[in-house]
Amino acid sequence: MAFAIRFETSTPWRLIELVIFRTAQIVGSDYELNQHTPLMKMCRYSNEQIAEVSDWRRSMLFDDKQRALLGYVEQMANGGNVDDPTFAEFSRFFTPQQIIEISYTVGTYYSTGLLTKALKIQVENDGRLTVPGEC
Repeated sequence: MAFAIRFETSTPWRLIELVIFRTAQIVGSDYELNQHTPLMKMCRYSNEQIAEVSDWRRSMLFDDKQRALLGYVEQMANGGNVDDPTFAEFSRFFTPQQIIEISYTVGTYYSTGLLTKALKIQVENDGRLTVPGEC
């Protein structure tokens, strides 16, 4: 399912990675953050952007589309109660299909983050790439 989410959606992979990364931060999954930091870099997010994802509201490094996406992800991953203004802004930038893809990505990676924590899956520290290729 993870490969379908990342490679077979109409939502650009670059934005899907941002969804995954922010979701991993919210759930507190060190394993997922370790896996997806290199993928964020592969998707041309700068070190500064990666460092500011959790503080995106104050950051000037994200465009309006990314900010609408992050606002939606944050509300969905923090209980699922997305307010009307956040959804309206989000839906300005994304099609109904993309909204479903993004929502499913949040749900999938939230649960994956919980599993990695509950099962105490250790972070790999051998330097291997998580997924070779380009974004």
